Amino acid sequence: MPPPAPPERPLARVRALFRSSEPSLLLLAAIIGALAGVIVVTISLLTEALHVLLFGIDPGSQLSAAASIEPWQVAVPLAGGALLGLVVFLFRKRRRLIVDPIEANALHGGQMSLFDSLRVGLESVISNGFGASVGLEAGYTQVASGFASAIGTRLGLRRADLRLVVGCGSAGAIAAAFGGPLTGAFYGFELIIGVYSVANVAPVLIAALTGYLVARGLGLDAHVITVPSDFHIEAANYPPFLLLGLLLGLLAIGIMRLITLVELGFQKSGIPRFFRPAIGGAAVGLLALITPQALSGGHGALYLNLATTPAIGTLLLVILVKIAATSTSVGSGFRGGLFFASLFLGVLVGRLYGASLELAFPQLDLDPTVTAIVGMSALAVGIIGGPLTMTFLALEVTGDLQLTGIVLAASVLSTTMVRQFFGYSFSTWRLHLRGETIRGAQDIGWLRDLTVGRMMRTDVRPILASMRLDAFRSLYPLGSAQRVVATDNAGAYAGIVLVSDAHASAEPGEHSVAKLCRYPDRMLLPDMTAREAAATFDAAESEELVVVDDTDHRQVIGLLTEAHLLRRYAEELDKARRSLSGES
Repeated sequence: MPPPAPPERPLARVRALFRSSEPSLLLLAAIIGALAGVIVVTISLLTEALHVLLFGIDPGSQLSAAASIEPWQVAVPLAGGALLGLVVFLFRKRRRLIVDPIEANALHGGQMSLFDSLRVGLESVISNGFGASVGLEAGYTQVASGFASAIGTRLGLRRADLRLVVGCGSAGAIAAAFGGPLTGAFYGFELIIGVYSVANVAPVLIAALTGYLVARGLGLDAHVITVPSDFHIEAANYPPFLLLGLLLGLLAIGIMRLITLVELGFQKSGIPRFFRPAIGGAAVGLLALITPQALSGGHGALYLNLATTPAIGTLLLVILVKIAATSTSVGSGFRGGLFFASLFLGVLVGRLYGASLELAFPQLDLDPTVTAIVGMSALAVGIIGGPLTMTFLALEVTGDLQLTGIVLAASVLSTTMVRQFFGYSFSTWRLHLRGETIRGAQDIGWLRDLTVGRMMRTDVRPILASMRLDAFRSLYPLGSAQRVVATDNAGAYAGIVLVSDAHASAEPGEHSVAKLCRYPDRMLLPDMTAREAAATFDAAESEELVVVDDTDHRQVIGLLTEAHLLRRYAEELDKARRSLSGES
């Protein structure tokens, strides 16, 4: 009688439940959304406490809305930079790059380090809390998605489900921070998961709604954007708003380029990484003497500029100071996002655009609040990406469908301009600088895993290129094989000999087959992706290519046919399509 099966462990039963049951996945999304709401509240309270302690503002008020700062408070961002530099110094031996939610879903199947994510959260609190011109959104989404990835990994979720819960974490965080469930959900769809489909709509929406409700239930109101309700829109004013979208697309490119140049300048300066934030903090402190609106993410200043109509000169000055402060903060190494900074700058530029047109063309009668909201969304789309995300943000902020239509049109033009002349959002641009080629969060990691080394045959029996032709004909009669790999006397790849060529050749039998070797410089490497291998096949115009260990030694380790490559590639594409559409 066989022994009884061991009892199933509780964790194993939970794993099986979440992997096989869609309602259980919805429950998991709600849990992650609630956790994201708690994370957002915690980080917000910590940074607000630092603002109150270090800058002496009243509890509940916003740092960037202060009328002025004391001269000694110029040193606060410098001190924050020094503290951040200390954190960088303590972690200097961990040279591994920190993976954010976009990169995790695009390249790593949703795998994130919880420890690294908590570190990003800490650095974001230090950066924003000490007044650096960065937002907290990167910290919110990093920590929330890091917890989601850790939970999903612990539960043994499949790759597609793990990517989904990472998107749920970010969606819940953004919904909680901005008081907009739809904004958070489409942030998850567009920027983190990279696609909107039937399979992911319910979990992401549930996570966003749960994050929003938990944050509101805990009393968070830090990032909720409010606008005056007495604005008006004329149909004749659509063209100026569309032109504003195009102009802000160009401005977004300029800001991203400027940040990259500042960062490159710090790198080429030879200053150690842990000293750079202090230098950047000193510059931000000096800029804050001109206007405190340069400090922090800019929430209070955004509301201030929506509620009032500053003079053109004031608007221009604040725009230049804020761009300088943000570029210096990010370029020197402060940790944080550009989400809210881009919203704030968009409001300022929208106000400046409206005021300038009103002076030049008084008959247009542009409402300054409308130009500010259109500018807010269009610039954020250019820098962050996600036209629907920013459109729903405008809808949830204003509740006006007509204005939402204008925002969508301007946002589409802005993102079109950026993709045409630049090609990347800020997040994917930074990945591009590291050598990546992705333009969004679509999961291409599974294609990178489909390498030549995984697909090749290893049963290769090469011959020497010095073999006599008559010996080759005797060893490989017609019909016995199509191609034979040849190597030199040192074992390095020399080319491929077609059996038909050898039998059709008029060369004397005592000659070697070396003259018949084809594709001597066309080789595959084991770490090539399927796409790279397909491009090599196209260039070689061969149905089969050799795989060598490296280009220096050229030792033959396998063979790969184009037909097998394309078949496996098609299988993986179909697998991804079924996963996105929710098919089993």
